[in-house]
Amino acid sequence: MDLLAALFDGWEGIIKICIAAPIMYVSVVAAIRIAGKRSTSQMNNFDWIVTVAIGSLTASGIILDSVSISEALLAIALLLGAQYLLTKGFLASGKLTKLAKASPTLLVYKGQFIQPAMEKERVRRSEVMAALRKQGLISVEEAQYVVLETNATFSVIPKDDRDFCKTQFEDVSGFPPEL
Repeated sequence: MDLLAALFDGWEGIIKICIAAPIMYVSVVAAIRIAGKRSTSQMNNFDWIVTVAIGSLTASGIILDSVSISEALLAIALLLGAQYLLTKGFLASGKLTKLAKASPTLLVYKGQFIQPAMEKERVRRSEVMAALRKQGLISVEEAQYVVLETNATFSVIPKDDRDFCKTQFEDVSGFPPEL
């Protein structure tokens, strides 16, 4: 393959991209609008997978000759439909939720690292310390709780005079810990 062919191999591909890109863009925006905000969120692994897959399918429908626009749009619609049905199932069934979704995990309790939970979740102390710094805390002893949420973010609750209701932590794995 010569350099010129690598840079430009004809108008056919350019024309397909010029037609496919706007169609895919408008269609994906409309589909996301219909499916709801959750479709592009990263609330959990399922949402993340759909978001990444939509990006890949959109690119495939625009760039690849072997994937038509209608095939890419159908695949996107099916993914959004599956996500919609799955999230409706989560609302209807606690058992399905427990089976399919991870639960938040307590990593720090009353200023102490919970090493077994950190090892299970493969979280390093330095990652927790970064989350503490982000909240303006300078040591783990200043944290009442640190929770690794289902979307892989950290919730940091500093020590203070407030009492926390146990129901806030009912879905958190390892709360209260057995220290």
